[in-house]
Amino acid sequence: MLGVKAQARAVNRRMKSIARLNLELAKLEAKQKATALGIAGGLGLVAVVLVLYAIGFSFAAAAAGLSETLPLWASLLIVAGIIVLVAAILALLARRFARKASPPKPEQAIEEAELTIQMLDSHV
Repeated sequence: MLGVKAQARAVNRRMKSIARLNLELAKLEAKQKATALGIAGGLGLVAVVLVLYAIGFSFAAAAAGLSETLPLWASLLIVAGIIVLVAAILALLARRFARKASPPKPEQAIEEAELTIQMLDSHV
């Protein structure tokens, strides 16, 4: 009987050790993934900033190209008007998508819960 008891304790210790090692592994893996996500976020932010600069330079290039045939003020005004037009279109699209999303409640989940309640009421 003593041998079985000792073996049970040994199995218990090993299981606790395995659980601790799995927990340490999970912590290490989470730390590595968080670090990788942080680096990816920083690099992505730098990429966005560079793209914004590139967009600004492309608008300046468009205005400079137009200034070859038009006065400088007119070419800058045309480029600014195009920017405002694109911004207005994007704002209207954003408003349209925001209306689709409101109200922000999970309608399908609520409907499913109501159906479940009805089904439980009918079976009780």
